[in-house]
Amino acid sequence: MQNNTVPLTPLPLPKEEIINDYRIGFLSRQASLVGRKEVLGGKAKFGIFGDGKEVAQLAMARAFKEGDWRSGYYRDQTFMFAIEQCSIKQFFAQLYADASSNDPASAGRQMNSHFATTFIGPQGQWLDQAKIKNSSSDISPTGGQMARLLGLAYASKLYRTSQSVKAWTRASNFSNKGNEVAFGTIGNASTSEGLFWESLNAAGVLQVPMALSIWDDGYGISVPNQYQTTKGDLSKVLAGFASEATIPGVSLYQCAGYDYPELVATYKKAIEHCRTTHTPCVIHVTQMTQPQGHSTSGSHERYKSVERLEYEQSFDCLAHMKQWMIEMEICTQEELSKLEEEAVKEVESLKESAWKDFYKPIQKERDSAVKIIEKAKQSYPIPELEKIASDLNKITFPLRKHIQSALSDSVMLLRNQHSEDTSGLVSTFLKYKKTNQSLYSDHLWNEKNGLSSKNKVVEPTYDTESVNIDGRQIILKYFDFTLAHRPECFVIGEDVGVLGGVNLEFEGLHEKFGESQISDTGIREASILGQGIGAAMRGLRPIVDIQYLDYLIYALQGLSDDLATLHYRSAGTQAAPVIIRTKGHRLEGIWHTGSPIGMLLGSMRGVHLCVPRNCVQAAGMYQTLLQQDDPALVIEVLNGYRVKEKCPSNIGEYAIPLGKVEVLSPGTDISLVTYGANIRIAMEAIKKLKNFGISVELIDVQTLLPFDLTHEIKKSIEKTNAVLFLDEDVPGGSTAYMMQQVLEIQGAYEYLDAPPRTLSARDHRAAYGSDGDYFSKPNVDDIVHLVYAMMHERSPLEYPSEL
Repeated sequence: MQNNTVPLTPLPLPKEEIINDYRIGFLSRQASLVGRKEVLGGKAKFGIFGDGKEVAQLAMARAFKEGDWRSGYYRDQTFMFAIEQCSIKQFFAQLYADASSNDPASAGRQMNSHFATTFIGPQGQWLDQAKIKNSSSDISPTGGQMARLLGLAYASKLYRTSQSVKAWTRASNFSNKGNEVAFGTIGNASTSEGLFWESLNAAGVLQVPMALSIWDDGYGISVPNQYQTTKGDLSKVLAGFASEATIPGVSLYQCAGYDYPELVATYKKAIEHCRTTHTPCVIHVTQMTQPQGHSTSGSHERYKSVERLEYEQSFDCLAHMKQWMIEMEICTQEELSKLEEEAVKEVESLKESAWKDFYKPIQKERDSAVKIIEKAKQSYPIPELEKIASDLNKITFPLRKHIQSALSDSVMLLRNQHSEDTSGLVSTFLKYKKTNQSLYSDHLWNEKNGLSSKNKVVEPTYDTESVNIDGRQIILKYFDFTLAHRPECFVIGEDVGVLGGVNLEFEGLHEKFGESQISDTGIREASILGQGIGAAMRGLRPIVDIQYLDYLIYALQGLSDDLATLHYRSAGTQAAPVIIRTKGHRLEGIWHTGSPIGMLLGSMRGVHLCVPRNCVQAAGMYQTLLQQDDPALVIEVLNGYRVKEKCPSNIGEYAIPLGKVEVLSPGTDISLVTYGANIRIAMEAIKKLKNFGISVELIDVQTLLPFDLTHEIKKSIEKTNAVLFLDEDVPGGSTAYMMQQVLEIQGAYEYLDAPPRTLSARDHRAAYGSDGDYFSKPNVDDIVHLVYAMMHERSPLEYPSEL
C-alpha cells in the first residue's frame, strides 16, 4: 500500500470556517440525540443516525463541489448538512414520515437519514445538474449503493472523453466537461458484500473518478471486524488494489476519524488527485465510534464490552475536535459552550417546527373526520358510532390510518342507512382514501415524461427493397441507426464490443463507433447494471447488455431494490431511464433456457418488462423506450436470432407501443394468451387444432409491465368464452400474473363458460437437449391436447375424449 498519510499540522483555514464546521457537527450530533428521543417517545417509528461520523464528513464536504455526486448510505447526515442539501428541519420531517415536500428527499417514503436531492422538476424536466450538489437517492440494503456509484463516476469519464457525448447539445446541463467526482460512502462491515468488491474492481479497471470513503467503527451492528474482513483490516486487504508506478489501480488513503486537521488534509489531497487524474481512490477512515449504537432498535451496550464503550467515549470525534480547537486557540471553552447551548436550542426549535408542520394537517383531517361522523350520529344515535368519534378524538398523535379506519368503521356501521348524512360520510371516506392512496402510492412510474405521454405508435413499413434477414441483423441495424443519431446513447456488456455480441447483434459497431459508445465489460452483471443506473441518472441513455436472462439474477438486487424503486422512493424527483437488454426463453440446458418471469414480475415493479416475440418487435420497443424516462427490461428471444424476418424500411423510426396486445390469429373458440418464444409454438399448435375444427384466437401480450392497457384480452374472451394462458415459466409464475390481470383487473371472469386454464413449464429448469426441452417446457402437443380437452369439457359429444 502506498504511503498516503498526511502529517498532523495546523489547518491553514480561517477560524470562522473551523468554528462553523464544529457548529454543524454539533448540530448533527444533537439532532441524533433528539431524534432518538422522538422515536422512544412514540412520535417517530424508527431512527438511524450518523453520530460518531461527524468530523470525517465535515472534511469530505469541504472537497465536494457543484456538479459532484454522492452515492452513500444512512450515516451521512452531517455531510448533507454541511453541503446544505438537507436542513435540520427536513431531517426531522423525514424522521416523522412527513408525506409532503417538507421531506424533499422522499416525501416520507423512506426511513430517516436516507438522503436525495432533486434533479427531476415538477413537470418532468431534467434540472441543470452541473450547477447542483447532487445526491442519488439512498437505499437501505448494505453495499447496494456501490454499483450505482460506479455508474455515476463512469458518466464523468464519458462526459470527459467520449467524442459523441461531447457533441451532444445537452451535455453542459449534466456535466462540466466531466470534471465531477462521484463520492461514495460505506460502512466497514458492508464491505463484506460482493457488490463492494465487484464495483471497486470495476472502478480500477475503468479508471473513473470515484472517491469512496469507508466509515470504520469496527462493527457491523454487533459483529466486529475480525468476523467481517480478512486480517481484520480493510487497508491491508485493499493493498493489492493500490496504483503502482506504471500500473494504474486505486489510490489508497487512511486516516483517523477523530483527527480533524488530518482528515481535512487527507480529503483535500485525495479528491484533488481523483479530480485531476480522473482515477479512483479509497479513503479508509478508522478509529470511528458509534455513540448510540446501530439504531433505535437496540442498544450497543448489549454486545460491546465496558472497555470498548470507554474507548468510544475517549475517542469521540467531536470531543477531540473541540479539544484541538481550544489547544490551537481557535476558540475558548466558554465560547464553545455558548455555541453548543445555542445549537441545542436551535435543534429543539427546528424539531418542534417540523413536528407542527407534520402534525397540524393530520390534526385538521382528524377534526374534520370527527365532525362528519358526529353529524351522522345526530341522525343515527348509535352508541358504536359515538364511540368511534370519541376514540378518534382521544388519540394523542393521530395518523392518517386512524382517521381512515374510523371512517371505514362508520361507513360499515351505517351501511343499511341512506340519507344525506350517510352519503356525506361515504363520500368523505372515499375521497380521503383516494387522496391518501395517491399520497403514498404515486410516482411508481414517471407521470410527466413516461409511458402515458410518450406511447406514440409508428408502424413498421415495408417496401420492395424489404428482404428477409436474420433477426440478429435487425437488432444490429437498429443499434447502428440509434448510435449514429443519439450521441447520449451507449452500449456496455460482456462481449458486445470487439466480438460484436455472442450472437453478432453488434457486429462491426465497435469499430464504427468506438470504445465510448459500445464497450466490453468484465463478467460482473451487478456492476454492469450499476454503470447503467448511475449514467442514466446523469442524463445519458445507456443500453445495458446482460448476456443471458439466467445471469440477470446476479443483478436482481440492484434491479429490484435500487432501479425499480428510484422514482417512487424519491417521490418523483429522481429517475434513471436505463434499458436492460437480455436474451432468454428456449435454448438448451439448465442455464441458457431460463424464463423466471414470475420472479421478475414480483421484484421489479417500476421497470417496464417487454417480451417481444421477434427482433422486429424488439427494435420497435427500444425506440419507444428511448422516447420516455422510465427504466425497462427487454427480453429478446434467444433462439430467434437466426430466424428470418422481413426487415422494415423505417428501422430506427417505427415504435411499438407498450401495454398494447396484438391478435396474431383470430379465432372463435378459445383465447390463447402468451408472449415471446411461445408464439411460434402456439402458431404450430393452432394449425393442428384447425384439423379438429377448433378455432383459437392467439394473443401476444408483448409487454407484461404494463399489461394490456386497453383490455383487448377481455374483448376476446367475451367472444370465445374460454381462455388458456401459456408461458414457459414455472407453474404459478407469469401465468398466474396474466390470469389475475385478465380475470380480476379486466373483469373477464363473468364471460367464461369453462374454467380458465394455464399451461407452463415443469417445476424444474429445462433438461439439456431437444428431448429435455420437449419434456420440460410446453410443446405443440401439450397445447393441442389441453385445448382439445377444454373443448371436450364444453361439448363432449362434438369433441369426444381423445384418451
